[in-house]
Amino acid sequence: MTMPHDPDTKAKAARWREDFPTEWEQDAYVARREFAKFLVLGSALLAGANGIIAAVGRRFRKRAPRLPRLRIAGASVLPPGGSLLFRYPTEEDPCILIRTVGGELKAYSQMCTHLSCAVVYRAPAGEFHCPCHDGRFSAGEGRPIAGPPTRRLPKILIEQEGSDIYAIGKEP
Repeated sequence: MTMPHDPDTKAKAARWREDFPTEWEQDAYVARREFAKFLVLGSALLAGANGIIAAVGRRFRKRAPRLPRLRIAGASVLPPGGSLLFRYPTEEDPCILIRTVGGELKAYSQMCTHLSCAVVYRAPAGEFHCPCHDGRFSAGEGRPIAGPPTRRLPKILIEQEGSDIYAIGKEP
């Protein structure tokens, strides 16, 4: 289908371009000031959204459940340099209670933070040893001192009441 030739078509197009002059090459151009304003406002919007998300997250954060108090053993059972295995807070969580050579009581999770192998206490060296990949942790703080582990052993909070030792909580 062909359109009838209208001699005024070119004249109408030219008149339209005169009424609405647009330089298409310049239409997509963004000035440096406009771009900087966009970046600043966009960054401020993202920072504000992050702040709102953090505030809402704090408000509705679930509290960690209170762990039970568990009697581990009598204090006289553990000589200096000795260790005792127990499970806390559940039966699936192996832990180790030690009395350092200096007489201080410490308790940690027995699972190595590298691949969850069981660590053993070496009293003369004052460290925990993981036999799987030769990882070692300090007995005083549970921090890794050698081998592949990079995170410390989770500490079990304990208290001594009379001659009894109780596990009362767990640090991450």
